[in-house]
Parts: sequence; structure tokens; C-alpha cells
Amino acid sequence: MGNRTVTTFVLLGLTDDPELQVLIFIFLFLTYTLSVTGNLTIITLTFVDSHLKTPMYFFLKNFSFLEISFTSSCIPRYLYSIATGDKVITYNACVIQVFFTDLCGVTEFFLLAAMSYDRYVAICKPLHYVTTMSNRACRVLIICCWMAGLCVLIPPLSLGLNLKFCDSNRIDHYGCDAFPLVKISCSDTRFMEQTVIICAVLTLNMTLTCVVLSYTYIVKTIFRFPSAQQRKKAFSTCSSHMTVVSITYGTCIFIYMNPTAKEDVTIKKVASLLIFSVSPTLNPFIYTLRNNQVKKAFKGSIKRIALLSSK
Repeated sequence: MGNRTVTTFVLLGLTDDPELQVLIFIFLFLTYTLSVTGNLTIITLTFVDSHLKTPMYFFLKNFSFLEISFTSSCIPRYLYSIATGDKVITYNACVIQVFFTDLCGVTEFFLLAAMSYDRYVAICKPLHYVTTMSNRACRVLIICCWMAGLCVLIPPLSLGLNLKFCDSNRIDHYGCDAFPLVKISCSDTRFMEQTVIICAVLTLNMTLTCVVLSYTYIVKTIFRFPSAQQRKKAFSTCSSHMTVVSITYGTCIFIYMNPTAKEDVTIKKVASLLIFSVSPTLNPFIYTLRNNQVKKAFKGSIKRIALLSSK
């Protein structure tokens, strides 16, 4: 993006149909509100409830913060665009949006891998859990996730900053995304595209390998438990994380590995919009509906608020 002959971009969005835009606005506004509210609730509960001070909820708190950051990097700007009709975004704002959406997206994969390792230690090495997953170790893992995301992002981003835009500044997307930007660039983008693919494959392989290995050992350990009640309890502690992992990796593979999704721009835009809106909305419900500790903490907080308000 080094050629400053283009100082602004035009985001074409999903559709120009006013009625569809109203429906999209309502849908995105509701999902964004639910997402922020649900994830903020989890973050608040982990701070105020003493029963939620374990490593699992420490990672969940950071995951909720990441989800808020991820959806907030894109959805509010698109809502503003629909509400005002202003589709123009400046060069600097576009770069910032690409940086934060990609950083949060990549970091999320590493955090899911760290969370799967936490579940592995809790179930397979329970006697060493307190020492292995100490507060310091958890903080180091979180820092490593962010640093890994940054290291993966820097090579393609540094190449992207040198892209030139000569003839067109119309981005066929609802936000600033790497692939639509590459599409309208007049530079030779082959090396950058190869770099993006290498970084994406490395991220996917490293994190997915960690997740698969962790859950392979977890399943083997669970099947060795003598009672059905112990097996059920162990599976219930992992089921929420496994669901989120399936959704995250499944949608990613659908968008970037499915040839049909690549050819059909509309399908790709809709699928990516669902990742930004629906996934962050579902995650708080996935982690809380089947988690008795979180439900108890939530009910306790509601009772305390009710008592304070009645005084």
C-alpha cells in the first residue's frame, strides 16, 4: 500500500438493496450487542467470583476479550456504513482494520491450542496441574499466543504495505480484507500470496496438531476411568472447548479450502461475516450453558445485584 495516489477506499459491502441492508443492519446490531454483552459478562464473572480463579477461566477470560476485539474491529464500521451510506474508508483506517482483524484472528488459533493444552494437563496430569498451570505459566502462555500471532502477521503485512493501487479503489467486501485488497492492486502479488499461504498453513498445522494431540491423549485417559460418572464429568469439561474448536476450524477450512467458496465471492463474504458476528455471539452461550460453575456465579451475581438495588 505504498502508492499514495490512492488515499481512500470504497467498501462495496454485501448488497445495494435497501431492504436487505435494513435486515443485515438489524441482524448485525443484535448479534454484536449479544456478543459484547455475553463476553463482557464472562470477563466480569471471572474477576468477581472466587470460584472462577482457575487457569481454565483465566484462558476463557482472555478468549472473551479476544472475541470482543475481533468482532469490534470490523462490525461497528460496517454498521456505520449501512446507517450513514458512507462507504469510504481512509488508507490508514484500512491498514489498521486489516492489522487488528488478522492479529485477533491468528491469535485466536494459538489461544485455542493453549486452552486444549490446559485441558490435557487437567485430565491427563491432574497431580501436576497446580504447578504446571501456575499463574505465571498461564500469563506466559497468553503472551506467547499474542507474540505468535504478531510474528505470523508481520511478514505478509510488511509486504502488503508496499502494494500499489493504480486504477481502482473499490473493495468488493464489507471491510478491509487482505484478499480483496490484493485483487485490486496493480503490483505483482505472487510473492505476497505465497507468503500468506505459508503463514496460514503453518498457523493451522501448528495449532491444529496441538489440539488434536491434546484431545487424543485426553480421550485415551478418559476411557481408562473406572466409572461412567467420571468419564461423563471429564467429557463435560472439554465439550464446550471442542465445540468452539470445531466451529472455528470448520468455518476457516470452509472459506479458504473450499474451491466453491473461493470462486463465489458472495458466499465467501457471507461466511466471513458470520465468523465476525455469529461465532463471537455463540461462544459465551457454549461455554456457560453447560458449565455449572459459571451458571452458579451468574446467579450469585444477579442475587447480589438484586439485594443491593433493594436496599
